[in-house]
Amino acid sequence: MTRLTAPPPSEVMIEAHEVSKVYGTVRALDSVSISARRGTVLALLGHNGAGKTTLVGILTAALPPTSGRAAVAGFDVASRPREIRQRIGLTGQFASVDGQLSGRENLVLLARLLGAGRKAARARADELLELFALGEVATRRAQTYSGGLRRRLDLAASLVGHPEVIFLDEPTTGLDPSSRINLWEIVEGLVAEGTTVLLTTQYLDEADRLADSITVLSSGAVIASGTAAELKASVGQRTVTVTLDGADDPALAVAALREAAMEPVTGRQDGAIVIPIAASRDIAAVVRALDNVGIEAAELSFGEPSLDDVYLTLAEQPARLASPSLALGATV
Repeated sequence: MTRLTAPPPSEVMIEAHEVSKVYGTVRALDSVSISARRGTVLALLGHNGAGKTTLVGILTAALPPTSGRAAVAGFDVASRPREIRQRIGLTGQFASVDGQLSGRENLVLLARLLGAGRKAARARADELLELFALGEVATRRAQTYSGGLRRRLDLAASLVGHPEVIFLDEPTTGLDPSSRINLWEIVEGLVAEGTTVLLTTQYLDEADRLADSITVLSSGAVIASGTAAELKASVGQRTVTVTLDGADDPALAVAALREAAMEPVTGRQDGAIVIPIAASRDIAAVVRALDNVGIEAAELSFGEPSLDDVYLTLAEQPARLASPSLALGATV
């Protein structure tokens, strides 16, 4: 199957600038700007109704923006929708393949609809069946597939035309952990070969693993963006957790830590003391403070903030959402 010619010479494959979408009195998107370079994954995080699917609709030329500008693979979504549709793949939350056809028949049909000859269509179908480990079920009707198998077939279908950009709209919703990990590995392989991916998800571990850049949407607006590490650093908090020997005095340990200008937190059921720190090097200061009063920690652990911490902080503290310090830039 012949690949399409390369897009205009630009490394930015997905771009939206001040994009808004209004339905009557409802503003589904409010001046959203994002960008992603070739061979990277941009994740969109947000609750249901945050605007993720609306933005995907605009970028795939399915919906016109009310205002603003968007381009995919160098082509404007408003003026060049046909060129965009020829260069993208789209996989949604629910499998879109024909359940009455077998896995191979679905892929061959799509290849034929995209202009491939019979031989080329069969060859492309076999290539994708092997890539997605679907060979053993290739002749079975898709309606007999498990959720994980159907999602793999759906993703395979989105790749029939050799897309340069893939839009994955909550692709692992409802999948078991094993199937989710399998899909993640497939996406990682595609990105390694130069494919650009826009991923919408509510799973923070999914974004943490796959995304080069993350944009958080709420009520149609961007409230934070950056790499996972940048987002964690901006609103998360590193901690050291100290568990004392039963013979040691927790009050003495807390006093020593406060004397060292730290702010220990107590009250956990396991009796551990949690000390917020700025960097991993501060672990040594915790140990020295305890050492000064003759206390040796029975157990000491270092904790990095997670994307869950970031998301909960953003959700629970709306006053911070407009803070420029959280807009770390979505270009990767």
